[in-house]
Amino acid sequence: MLTPEVDSLIPHVPFDRRNFIKAAFGTGFAACVLPVSAQTIHTDDAGLEAGAVGVRGADGVLVPAYRAQPKGKTHLPVVIVIHEIFGVHEHIADVCRRFAKQGYLAIAPDLYTRQGDASAYKSMQLLNEQLVSKVPDSQVISDIDETVKWAGEHGGDLKRLGITGFCWGGRITWLYAEHNPHVKAAVAWYGRVTGNKTANTPSNPIDNAAELNVPVLGLYGRQDQSIPQDTLEQMKQAVANGQPKARESQIVVYDDAPHAFFADYRPSYRKEDAEDGWKRALAWFREHRVK
Repeated sequence: MLTPEVDSLIPHVPFDRRNFIKAAFGTGFAACVLPVSAQTIHTDDAGLEAGAVGVRGADGVLVPAYRAQPKGKTHLPVVIVIHEIFGVHEHIADVCRRFAKQGYLAIAPDLYTRQGDASAYKSMQLLNEQLVSKVPDSQVISDIDETVKWAGEHGGDLKRLGITGFCWGGRITWLYAEHNPHVKAAVAWYGRVTGNKTANTPSNPIDNAAELNVPVLGLYGRQDQSIPQDTLEQMKQAVANGQPKARESQIVVYDDAPHAFFADYRPSYRKEDAEDGWKRALAWFREHRVK
């Protein structure tokens, strides 16, 4: 939660329960993933301003977000953190704090706000059927646009803008990189690049990869049964034959890693690959002048 001191330093939209803002937003883990692993990483908030904020969507809806940034500093590089299928729970909040410790303003909006609370679902099937499938890409992209604006008004330097996302958020990271050419660099963690098209998901990252004006680092596991390796090969070819910035994109595949190898709170976590991916992500943002 924001303390009164931090509250005075960082203006924001007031919270209320009618708009899904909760005092404990970004804390605790989604019901789907309980119990969490004993190896779960916790990053403290010492030296940070961290907690829930409200971002006003283009349609007027108040979108809750978890934000972390170095205390008392402005003109910060910005990283938009796109949550997994499980929404903004403790793991995503922790990732924001990790970026903040590196000197970033990191913010993770709850992109399911209008459809419901992902943390309440106890099975992946119900979560997919009753919530995730009902979330339109157009709504998600618009909410990220508004989150970017919020960051620029609250201490962030939008000339140094990056985006990263995991699983469901990895796909969205590719899509947003295609949407916003002002992003300096993107890092997509095991986000699918192909898939079924619906009214809510009318295109896939591979469809417009050649037109990318943002270099994307894709981090994947060869043992990931949900993302066929041939689709990654197709993506490599698409960016290799694309615009100059598209051609700067890279896809790294870890031979022994499954899906969600960065998720330290789950059995899928692979410490060595996760740590290597994190180092690559930070280096990618530095190389492309996010930081």
